Amino acid sequence: MATQTLADSPSTRAEATRARIEETAERLFRSMGYQKTAVADIARELGMSPANVYRFFPSKSAINEAIAQRSLGAILAELEAIARGEGSAAERLRRMFSRMFESKIEVFFAERRLHDMVTAAMDEHWNVVERHIAGVHAAICHVVSDGMRAGEFALGDPVKTSHIILHTMVPWNHPALVESCIARKGQTVEELRAQVADMTEFVLRALRP
Repeated sequence: MATQTLADSPSTRAEATRARIEETAERLFRSMGYQKTAVADIARELGMSPANVYRFFPSKSAINEAIAQRSLGAILAELEAIARGEGSAAERLRRMFSRMFESKIEVFFAERRLHDMVTAAMDEHWNVVERHIAGVHAAICHVVSDGMRAGEFALGDPVKTSHIILHTMVPWNHPALVESCIARKGQTVEELRAQVADMTEFVLRALRP
C-alpha cells in the first residue's frame, strides 16, 4: 500500500478547499458586494453544494471574517515590515502613517465593495478588526520603543503612548470617516494627504525629548 504524502493528507486537502472557497468568495464580494453574495452563489461557482461549503465555514459571517482577514492581513504585514525595517523611528512612523492612509484610499477608489465590507466590519466590531487594531498598535509600539531606547523620543510608557498615537490618527484611517471627508465634505485626496503629513509631524514633535 502506497504511503500517503503530506499533500494528499485530509488536513491538506481541507486547507486547499478552504482556500478555494475564500478565493471564490473574495472574487464574488468584489463583483457583487459581500451583502449580496450568498453561500449558494459561492457554492455554485465552485461546483459544490452549500452544505459542503458549510463543512468548512460554519456561517456566512465566518466567510466574511475570512475575507476581511485576507484584506486587513495584507495591510498589517506591510506595516509590520516598515516597523521592523530600516530608518529612524520618526522615518518609520512617517512611512507607517502614510501607508495606513493610502491603503484606505486605494480600497475606497478601486475596491468599493471591499471598502463597504471593511467599514461594516469596523462599525459592527468584527473580531478580525479587533485583531487588526491590536496588530497595528503592536507595530507602532515597536517603533516607539525603538525611538525611546535610542533617545529619539522622550522616555515614557510605549504601550500607552502608542495607544494615544493610534487614536490620534483615526480620522484618516477609519474607512467611514475617509468616505465622509471625500464624498460628503468634498475634500480632495491631496488635502487629506496633507492633513496626515501635518498630524504626523505634530505627533513627532510631541514625542521628542
